[in-house]
Amino acid sequence: MTRTDIEAASVLDAVRAVVPTLRENGKDGEDRRWIADENVEVLAKAGVFRTGVPKRFGGLEFSVPQQIDLLLEISRGCGSTGWVCEGWITGAWMIRLFSEQAQQEVYAGGTARVSGGFTPSGTLVPAEGGYVLNGRWRFTTGCRGADWNLAATNLQLPDGSVRQALTVLPIDDLVLEDDWHTMAAAGTGSSTTVATDVFVPEHRVVDMEEAFTTGGGSPTGPGEGRDYGLISVVMAESTATLIGMAQGAYELFLERVHRPISYTPWQDQAEHPLTQVQVATAAAQIAAARALLAGQADLVQRRADAGEKLTPEERATLRGTCGYAVQLAKEATHALFTASGASAIQRSLPIQRFFRDVQGISMHAMMTPDANLEVYGRVLLGLEPNTPFL
Repeated sequence: MTRTDIEAASVLDAVRAVVPTLRENGKDGEDRRWIADENVEVLAKAGVFRTGVPKRFGGLEFSVPQQIDLLLEISRGCGSTGWVCEGWITGAWMIRLFSEQAQQEVYAGGTARVSGGFTPSGTLVPAEGGYVLNGRWRFTTGCRGADWNLAATNLQLPDGSVRQALTVLPIDDLVLEDDWHTMAAAGTGSSTTVATDVFVPEHRVVDMEEAFTTGGGSPTGPGEGRDYGLISVVMAESTATLIGMAQGAYELFLERVHRPISYTPWQDQAEHPLTQVQVATAAAQIAAARALLAGQADLVQRRADAGEKLTPEERATLRGTCGYAVQLAKEATHALFTASGASAIQRSLPIQRFFRDVQGISMHAMMTPDANLEVYGRVLLGLEPNTPFL
């Protein structure tokens, strides 16, 4: 085993050990609309927020498959915590797209929690030494615990033209609105962030088109390629969180299954043939989703390690395959929840939270199965993907 393999196994073991804590804190996170402080603390202690940071800055620099293993575990404990961690980890990877000076600033200390998004909801105007940023960004997942934030903007050029740019700025430069009131993913604290005449130095701005097509730099050693392609890595790691939530629902279902079925002669639900079919189907769906994701994650990593980029067809396939994995996770969670009986609607029981979180997050524009399968289907039929988000 390489040193990175040993470190990955150690962090994964540490995360597995705190899964019960993450799950126990789920209701508190939902009530206050931000994940429990304890969840952030135990994951930081485990080293999770070092995994997206390059080794040369003191980080762990895990591969995509290694990061996915962590996200699967975190998400089976708490869906909101898993979704936030995915955002922070991939956000940290995106800092590689910026200048050396920006990387030194964000990666200082060997750990990074970076929130943000890709919707260009702000305006950036050139100023001496940099730019002035104004705007409002909705659904900024993880902003309440982030150190830095990525904000997509419309750069207003002197000739009147506009091009999209990606900025990184300290989270303290933004105002966080208290507007996150949702039925799903409530603990993610995905509030609106607001910038008012914020100065952004030139070295903290990159062209959006370049960010979408440029990878994360050259390999730093054998088997350590990080040139993934922005959409591909975000898609793969986001999918892991939904599969992890489905796994959490499956485990909780098994914990409660040995109970009577009300108003029937059945004294043990596990003895009912329908329950046996339902649990077998859900288990197979989750296993299939994991296998589909693992295949795509391995391809992404192999290409990066070889210094190669995924082809447009491969990127479209990744989107479609991940979309179908999300559909499988969604179906499994729905079946397990509905088979859990009316008592499962109690907010004190985590299975109903997994059900709502999977349903809600699967509606995210990048996660919805239909949109991703459309892209994949177009390529299978010999058509252009019809989207720049590959």
